[in-house]
Amino acid sequence: MNGSRIAAVGHYQPAKVLTNEDLAGLVDTSDEWITSRVGIRTRHIAGPDEPVDELAAHAAAKALAAAGLAPEDIDLVLVATSTAVDRSPNMAARVAARLGIPSPAAMDVNVVCAGFTHALATADHAVRAGASTRALVIGADKMSDVTDWTDRTTCVLVGDGAGAAVVEACAAGEEAGIGPVLWGSVPEMGHAVRIEGTPARFAQEGQSVYRWATTQLPPIARKACERAGLAPEDLAGVVLHQANLRIIEPLAEKLGAVNAVVARDVAESGNTSAASIPLAFSKLVEQGAVSAGDPVLLFGFGGNLSYAGQVVRCP
Repeated sequence: MNGSRIAAVGHYQPAKVLTNEDLAGLVDTSDEWITSRVGIRTRHIAGPDEPVDELAAHAAAKALAAAGLAPEDIDLVLVATSTAVDRSPNMAARVAARLGIPSPAAMDVNVVCAGFTHALATADHAVRAGASTRALVIGADKMSDVTDWTDRTTCVLVGDGAGAAVVEACAAGEEAGIGPVLWGSVPEMGHAVRIEGTPARFAQEGQSVYRWATTQLPPIARKACERAGLAPEDLAGVVLHQANLRIIEPLAEKLGAVNAVVARDVAESGNTSAASIPLAFSKLVEQGAVSAGDPVLLFGFGGNLSYAGQVVRCP
């Protein structure tokens, strides 16, 4: 069983930018109130003619191009999302059709904000088992579709976008580029983050999520590093779910990754749920903040309350 690696990444965000000042015209809020509480300044919002699979396909096409691959090179498509409107065809099948991928296994993964790291682990396992040669792993969400834009506690948080990674088998003798996953959940607290109802709406118990993330998750994130045979100080980068800065910064500090670049894309993108980790990771790679071969911890957490993390080597 050979390991797998990330060959390339890509991301996409809609053109429309919604600022804190824009939101102050919709609800009783202000730039100072938002930035002081969650650290978000702007977010990208998709239009009514930009469905989730379109966002996903744009990010996936960029990852394919960066890897120098054609659609027919892919045999597995995984899309992590919790904002698909229709049940069938699923987002993975729709993305495959948009890109012209001929006959892939196509599955959606709904673990909300931890969806991408769950999907990445699933692709890694499929490649290791010989069930897939090359996989396209995408996190894409259109949170604006499930947001109550009159609720100032939630509408200030969300954004839309997508990020993608091409996963392929390592060459014989090559070190695995995707470390063992550490995943789990606290299902009895699943009510703390919800997208439910008709029409579906996003809601959360902010204080419960904050306490859980900042107290319970640091030792779990450290164990994900241990499974990769690394100490936190060995990391070159840390990409946590981009929930808000009041969670990201204390979690990163308690992790102890003192030499790592910590992704803070939430400030310009908001909380994009399953898209947040691949979106932020792709930006770090594109900006040169991390280099090829660098170890980076990807750690998703949120809805259900679920978590999943693994150390990957940068493409």
